[in-house]
Amino acid sequence: MSVDLALEPKTKRPTGEPCCEPVVYPDVEREQAERIATVAKALGDPIRLQLVDVLRKHAGKVCVCELVPLFDLSQPTVSHHLKVLREAGIVASERQGLWAYYYVVPGALEEVAAWLGPCCPPESCGCGKG
Repeated sequence: MSVDLALEPKTKRPTGEPCCEPVVYPDVEREQAERIATVAKALGDPIRLQLVDVLRKHAGKVCVCELVPLFDLSQPTVSHHLKVLREAGIVASERQGLWAYYYVVPGALEEVAAWLGPCCPPESCGCGKG
């Protein structure tokens, strides 16, 4: 069986004309993507991820002095990691005397969790990913 292929010279598309239409468009708007990226970037460090893990398992607020022994880091370094998490809106703190007590902000990780979850409810999923 032979197939005849006609070879034609390449032609350049006009300036500004797209080569093809996108197959998929993002569901995440720019503002939401920036919020999710800020949280993801803060959680991208293993120490910060572990700090959030400890704080979310704790029933209340945790003093930074209780966190330092859990890691092979100095108190200023642990405080720096907590500051990054605070700036990302993942944790908050309250000062009591010399010490700061940290806790996970309720709902701080919900937007990321929702985005990482199934794309649609499994019972009505038509894409095969739900």
